[in-house]
Amino acid sequence: MYDPKVEGIKLESRDETARVLSIHPVQGEYWLLRAHAPFLAGNAQPGQYVHIRVPGLEASALRRPFSIYGCEGEALEILFKVVGRGSAALSRVQEGDVLQILGPLGNGFPLPKEKAAYPVCVAGGYGVAPFHFFASRVSAGSVLIGGRTAGDILCADSFPDGRWRVGIATEDGSKGTKGLVTRLLKTELETYGSAAVIYACGPDGMLRAVGEMAASFGCTAWLSLDKHMVCGVGACLACVQKIRLADGTERLLRVCKEGPVFEASEIVW
Repeated sequence: MYDPKVEGIKLESRDETARVLSIHPVQGEYWLLRAHAPFLAGNAQPGQYVHIRVPGLEASALRRPFSIYGCEGEALEILFKVVGRGSAALSRVQEGDVLQILGPLGNGFPLPKEKAAYPVCVAGGYGVAPFHFFASRVSAGSVLIGGRTAGDILCADSFPDGRWRVGIATEDGSKGTKGLVTRLLKTELETYGSAAVIYACGPDGMLRAVGEMAASFGCTAWLSLDKHMVCGVGACLACVQKIRLADGTERLLRVCKEGPVFEASEIVW
């Protein structure tokens, strides 16, 4: 099982007062927020997330979890979709507003250690968020982005030209290859074989298919699970996932605390 202490990832988190630097729509219901958060920007790792206390909601409202899209200097970036009351309220904040942001939280993606390893990132919809950050820490690789329609394909042009190859798949064929993103993944694995290391973020159905495909090609796959995380600190046990340990026993682990990233072969679907 992945141990962040072995990887040298900083586990310290902090409730930081952050000032909104900018916020603007990316497309449709998707928004990009930048906030001045020096501690978070200096300590976050790709695949980790933050919990934001959203202004405009009642004081008793729970914080909302968001993947970290990027860290640049002292700025933290969040890519999110308006799907409910909390994210709708977040889309209404303005430059200069103050947010309380708890993080960085969870265990992120372990970066490739072997020079021969070739990273292949697989994103479903706004599951692309952590891979923009990932690409800033890894020299080269492939990122495969899937969605139902062209409107669900985000930030495809944000990856470094010449270093990252971008593949796009839509179920209706309105952009890129017609079909599921796993169709593109199969082509990548036929090219790179077991040298490929897969990183995936998206809905459970996609993650399970990615894990099965990785196993069939003898590849390692790191999956970021999408669970309803209420407290973000492992206290409420609302986001547990059954995981198979190294000794073969099975145990419920907290996605917010021990995850959200797990190695695919550990997950008991």
